[in-house]
Order: sequence, then structure tokens, then C-alpha cells
Amino acid sequence: MTALVLALIAGAVVGLALGALGGGGSVLAVPALIYLLGFSPSAATTASLIIVAATSATALYAHARDGHVAWKVGSLFAAAGIIPAYLAGAAAGRVPEAVLTIAFAVIAALAAVRMFRPSTSRPPERIRPGKAAGAGAGLGAVTGFLGVGGGFLAVPALVGVLGLTMRRAVGTSLLVITVNSLAALLARTGTGGGLDWALIGPFTGAAILGAWDGKRLGAKVSGNSLQRVFAGVLLAVAVFMLIDVIA
Repeated sequence: MTALVLALIAGAVVGLALGALGGGGSVLAVPALIYLLGFSPSAATTASLIIVAATSATALYAHARDGHVAWKVGSLFAAAGIIPAYLAGAAAGRVPEAVLTIAFAVIAALAAVRMFRPSTSRPPERIRPGKAAGAGAGLGAVTGFLGVGGGFLAVPALVGVLGLTMRRAVGTSLLVITVNSLAALLARTGTGGGLDWALIGPFTGAAILGAWDGKRLGAKVSGNSLQRVFAGVLLAVAVFMLIDVIA
């Protein structure tokens, strides 16, 4: 199977999950780039940010068209993550690749465990700005350092911290992911010389198309069922990455 075909398949899977779940799909982009397409961990995290930013922006348009984006609170949440995303993105290039891979695998495993458990978040009686800013900053740091969108963290935070409904949290998380990904990419400007654009382009295109299908799938299939299937795949990938680095 050629690298181009693998890029198209991986991109479609990432986009499908991102469109259906509002996040989480981007966590698969990094291991797919490393193990299927031969990217280094550093190049994979940078390429993932490009893919995630483009796909999230496209999916955001679809959710915004249906009125499922809380622009005001989402913008405030995203703004808190811009500087942490930028700083973490700049720091990621100076971290040994083995450490970067291990950190990514741990976050992926935690995300999988989180997805296996149904959300118990309850809308707060009132929004606490400090808590919201802290959650936004933490999400930005994760996005910048590991090259993931962080939707698996953003959705429960938007529900539990900002009191959004699940449907609006999914749409709003795409706004947060897009902003944080672009901030992290800005920090990595000039470090993308080793990127294979002949693979990143098709990967991104397939992810964008997959996100549209994912949105439709999410409206027809139980969100909990989708999350459990995706969590199983994600946990297996995280375990594989840890074994590969340790071995």
C-alpha cells in the first residue's frame, strides 16, 4: 500500500472522529504520521497541527451554520490558551524525540480512559473566570507541545467549567482547537523544512472531507458508542507507542 493511500485513509479516520466527537480524532494524526508515513516525532507534531487547524476550521463552519458554537465564551476560553500554545510549541522542538513520544502516548492513554467513562460534568451555577482561564491555558499548552487539538479535554471543560450543553460544547471546542493550533504553528514557523507536503496535503484533504461525514454520523449514531470504539483504538495505539519507545 503506497504512502499516498495510507495518508488518505488515515486522514479520513481522523476527520471522521473529529467531526463526530468534536475532538479526539487529532490524537491519531501523530501516530499515523510517525508509524504509517515515516515522519519523525517532531515533524509529526508540526504536521499534525497543520492538519488539525485546517480540519477543525472546516468542521467549525458546519457547526456554526447550525448555531452550535458559543462564540463569546469560546473566544475567551481560546484566548487564554494562545500564549501557552505558542510557548509550548516553541519548546517542543528542543525536547528529545523519545520524551516527546512518551509524553504523547501518556496523554493519548489518558484521553482513551476518559472517553471510556461517560461524562459526569454538570453545568456550574456560575462561571468562574479564573477556572475557565486555567482550563483554557492548560489546553493550549497541550496543543502546542504535542501537536494535538485537545478536543478530548476541551469538550468536558466547556461543559463543566462554562456550562455549555454537549452539542454546543462540541461545536465550540472546534473554535478553541483552531485558535490553539494556529498559535502553536506560529511558534514553529521556520521549523517545517523536513515536512513532506506531498503527504500532508492529501492527509489534510481527506480529514476535511471526513469531518463533514463525521458530523452527519454523529447525528445518527449514539455518541457514547462512537466514543467507546474510538477509545479502544486510541488506547491500543498509546500502548504500542510506549512499547516501541521502551523497546
